[in-house]
Amino acid sequence: MEPRDVRAAGAVVTRRRGEVLLVHRPKYDDWSFPKGKLDRGEHVVTAAVREVAEETGLDIRLGPALSSQRYRQSNGRWKTVEYWTGRALGSDDVSGYRPNDEIDAVEWVEWSAAMRRLTYDYDRATLAEARPLRRKTRALVVLRHGKARSREAWKKDDRQRPLLQTGLAQAQHLVPLLAAFDVTSAHTSSSLRCVQTVTPYVDATGWPVKLYDELSEEDATADGVVDVVDALLDAGESTVLCTHRPVLPTVFDALGVPEVKLEPGSMLVVHHRKGKVVASEVLDA
Repeated sequence: MEPRDVRAAGAVVTRRRGEVLLVHRPKYDDWSFPKGKLDRGEHVVTAAVREVAEETGLDIRLGPALSSQRYRQSNGRWKTVEYWTGRALGSDDVSGYRPNDEIDAVEWVEWSAAMRRLTYDYDRATLAEARPLRRKTRALVVLRHGKARSREAWKKDDRQRPLLQTGLAQAQHLVPLLAAFDVTSAHTSSSLRCVQTVTPYVDATGWPVKLYDELSEEDATADGVVDVVDALLDAGESTVLCTHRPVLPTVFDALGVPEVKLEPGSMLVVHHRKGKVVASEVLDA
């Protein structure tokens, strides 16, 4: 049997002046995008953000996902690289970057010049794919609450049904994922299992959380869900909306996106610009 693919992640980071961030690796004498291998047990989204920070010194937020690359390395093993578009959080100045044995140059390069400078055809294809997605977007993360106690085993008010330990662990794992999309406020069903799902993130970041009866199983209505979704699309920030499986189809309909199946603790990341959905992707915690 062939060994599993080496897994890696990175980002095509752009800025308003029509430039893209490239790195030079002296070992291979090539120009490419910042990327790197996943650490053991690391989520691919977290790896993409971490690798850009380590290789360029910039903190970024992720935008829409791009097609993955798969190619054979010089040692014969296959490598799969997952990419997202990205934008710097705060300063995008790389003039103070200190060269090292792994990355000896980090530069903002104009788009057409970057197409010529990139060493590999597959990177040029990724850059071409990223171009129509280069404008800044916001994320609305639609999150199904984590794994909760079963209804049959819970004899009290269902609004107070809590997460299992598995669900609490999922909530912890969500912290770096939500941060990767620069989520700055949480909006959740008032039911305990949803509140518990977003609590680790708001505790870790200090961002505000708002509870809605309109997102609960008992009180959700089409008009109420539409009002919440419309407000979040107009909010001018990236947000997370946490709700229940029976309410999700109404949320998807309000967003105008195809219905998808979300397992407990998983999410649909909807990237939007000026109230219109640009792209979406499903991610597990």
